[in-house]
Amino acid sequence: MNKRTIPLPDPPVSVGTITHPLPTASVHLDPDSAIHAAEAGLTLGVSPTAIWLAYLDWSSHLANAPFRRLALTQAAVEQFARWAQALTGKQVIEADPRDHRFDDPAWKQPPFRMLQQSFLLLEDWWTRAAEPANGVSPHNARIVSFATRQGLDTLSPSNFLWLNPEAIDATLQQSGGNLVTGTQAWLDDVQREWGGASADHALEVGRDLAITPGKVVFRNELIELIQYTPTTGMVRPEPVLVVPAWIMKYYILDLSPDNSLIRYLVSEGYTVFAISWRNPDASMRDVSFDDYRVKGPMAALDAVQSITGARRIHGCGYCLGGTLLTIAAAAMARDGDGRLASLSLLAAQTDFSEAGELQLFISEDQLSFLDDLMAGQGYLDSRQMAGAFQMLRSNDLVWSRMVNNYLLGRPSPTTDLMTWNADGTRMPARMHGEYLRWMYLENRLAEGRLLADGRPVSVADIKLPIFLVGTETDHVAPWHSVYKMHLLNDGEITFVLTSGGHNAGIVSEPGHPHRHFRLGQRKAEGNYVGPDEWFAATPVNDGSWWPNWVAWLDQRSASPVSPPALGNPAAGYPVLSAAPGSYVLEH
Repeated sequence: MNKRTIPLPDPPVSVGTITHPLPTASVHLDPDSAIHAAEAGLTLGVSPTAIWLAYLDWSSHLANAPFRRLALTQAAVEQFARWAQALTGKQVIEADPRDHRFDDPAWKQPPFRMLQQSFLLLEDWWTRAAEPANGVSPHNARIVSFATRQGLDTLSPSNFLWLNPEAIDATLQQSGGNLVTGTQAWLDDVQREWGGASADHALEVGRDLAITPGKVVFRNELIELIQYTPTTGMVRPEPVLVVPAWIMKYYILDLSPDNSLIRYLVSEGYTVFAISWRNPDASMRDVSFDDYRVKGPMAALDAVQSITGARRIHGCGYCLGGTLLTIAAAAMARDGDGRLASLSLLAAQTDFSEAGELQLFISEDQLSFLDDLMAGQGYLDSRQMAGAFQMLRSNDLVWSRMVNNYLLGRPSPTTDLMTWNADGTRMPARMHGEYLRWMYLENRLAEGRLLADGRPVSVADIKLPIFLVGTETDHVAPWHSVYKMHLLNDGEITFVLTSGGHNAGIVSEPGHPHRHFRLGQRKAEGNYVGPDEWFAATPVNDGSWWPNWVAWLDQRSASPVSPPALGNPAAGYPVLSAAPGSYVLEH
């Protein structure tokens, strides 16, 4: 067990309406932990021991499976025969339709056809070889499969200038101009990553992004609460409180004016409040997971009710914010707090037993390794977290970007989503360690073992209508995992499965092309239907799910009334600044 000295935080210091904790003393790591922290800086926080143990488990069982080894040998001979056919010009294997590395027609011409076919045959064989023999731990099997795929992706001929026909042609056509442009792009990326320089984006927060008019009406050491200016003469008396994930800046829900979910809600006659989380530094190393509940959604609910006088409030949580809001709602149900009118959860998990490939990075060894990294610096840096997410889709998020930017000299145009994606946040050491361990490793929320204010909470206690959204290609919160809410709560659940991934599926404004969704409702105490059965039986609707959500909120809201004022100084909630506030601008 690692030994480290982590002092208790000093009491907070109040400055006007802002409360910030004093920086804590430095943390002293034992020598082994310091070594692990240094290693983690080189491996993006991934434990090399976890990888090594997974391959040891896989290889030792493979060594004890002679007939499986024989089958793989026979498969290798078959692949060699197919490769010999490829040498004659035949197309013996096709890339996965989702794999766009070899889309250029030049890959169909010699000698590049042979390179492409050789790589796809090798990739196909290794994919089969990485499948576990009987007895291999399922977790280790997934690690081996994932790590093998990462290694193969690195070796793709499309990643190398002298093997990529598209890059060769661009170099000849531009007399190397693409390489000059690519080198400059690489130097800019290095400067941003290691030199601390901010990204040179054409879009700016507060000017182009997060510009829905509003005011900051509350601030504590963890959140700023934004109240948005009404745009309709009348509003529903039940305001909407939006709780985004703290792992990202809140303005994923308020990007450009034409795709802002917050602006859309305001235009549909709702008083909207949104939490903007502070970007933590080392002084917040001891902030706990429950602190985020108390000083996040619970403090925000107090403010919303005091400002608007509303008896009931619609709660909406996105990603981790949805998980946190669910915990808050369960604690409120336990304590008889009836202020919530409904619960909307967007790509948010409550049962983490099937949380997708992100679980590959969650094990006792991995969390101990990550603890050493966070204990040394007091937080998990956004670059370290981004590395794990990028590896989940390395072809799309790493290699294709590098080929386009560095080899082809064709940097992607800056978009609002790209700007937001580059605007990372940090996670306090204690909070993030508790979250990963309690949710991903121990699944405490689903099993009724998570404590709030020192007492357990249960999702089953929530007696609210729930609007649940999953996205079809989500690598962070797979929709089958999101769907598990049906097993944890027997209340009314309206489930939407929308096209797109974790972000694009949620930012799915009306008029966006090529969008579709499925929608179904289970009545309170209705029978359970499995996710695949539900998928097969539920028809597809073209367009955005946003109007259906607003219609669902309308059915659970009272008749419109005059909008409330912004802030309420008499109740202790004066207007502090204009939206988007100051926390979102912290780097």
